[in-house]
Amino acid sequence: MDTITRMKAYIEVVESEGYSAAARKMGRSKALLSKYVRELEDDLGVLLINRTTRQFSLTESGEKYYRSCLEILRQIEDARENVRDDDGEVDGTLRITAPRSLGAVESMLPLVEFAKAYPAVRMIVSLDDRVTDLVEERFDVAIRVGVLADSSLIAKKLMGNRLLFCATPAFLKKHGVPDHPSQIADWPNIIDTNWRGRNTWPFVDENGTAFTQTVRSVMDVNDPEVCKRAALAGLGVTMVPEFCVKDELADGSLVSILEDFVPEGSAFYVVYPDRRHISAKVRVFVDFMDAWFKKER
Repeated sequence: MDTITRMKAYIEVVESEGYSAAARKMGRSKALLSKYVRELEDDLGVLLINRTTRQFSLTESGEKYYRSCLEILRQIEDARENVRDDDGEVDGTLRITAPRSLGAVESMLPLVEFAKAYPAVRMIVSLDDRVTDLVEERFDVAIRVGVLADSSLIAKKLMGNRLLFCATPAFLKKHGVPDHPSQIADWPNIIDTNWRGRNTWPFVDENGTAFTQTVRSVMDVNDPEVCKRAALAGLGVTMVPEFCVKDELADGSLVSILEDFVPEGSAFYVVYPDRRHISAKVRVFVDFMDAWFKKER
């Protein structure tokens, strides 16, 4: 039995958190998967999985070996794709993570267009506002919006996308149009909890110097689309990415305020792990996204 087959079985057992669930997913018997893992342990001379009836858990060696298996199998897949790319063919599975808010707007259009252009590539798109670990969670690329934190990932800027502060005309008629962020501190505000600062919002002064303003919250929610809907209902002011409110600003149902204090730097990015050899499917996806957004600017 080859080691690669055992590694694949081990990964499935780990990610399914047990032999029974892994056996169902793989269409193999529980006894066979258990045999594969035992053979790996015998070959390595270490225990990979703690064997208890109540809880599934990895040993420290098991955790290290799991991560090594992921990287080895990823390199094998990348090597296969790079060879196929020499023949002009791009295929395989492309796992993408993106914010949930992108699922409801036109920003998902390039993903659909990519799928049409590369039908041999199977796309798995996971919408999640949590910042995922691409390597640990086995994603090939991420679409991210905002100001990126320093990391070992490679990021390509696709398009600027400011964070705007918005409210309805009726709300502003009642409360007035603010001239400075300090004026909205005690107003009702709707907080997107995906923002790391929560109710501490970012601004810049007339000299371009960054500062923050703590605001009072009447609603906290981890979805910019819900924040927008709450603002449309007249609940308060919200801070959302520009792409979320483009239509509402155009039709006047929302108004952008404090424009002189809006910070720059937020943008759309395509992000991928810093690997020595980027796979063909990732390379063509990054190039496709870059070209699509350049056309749309």
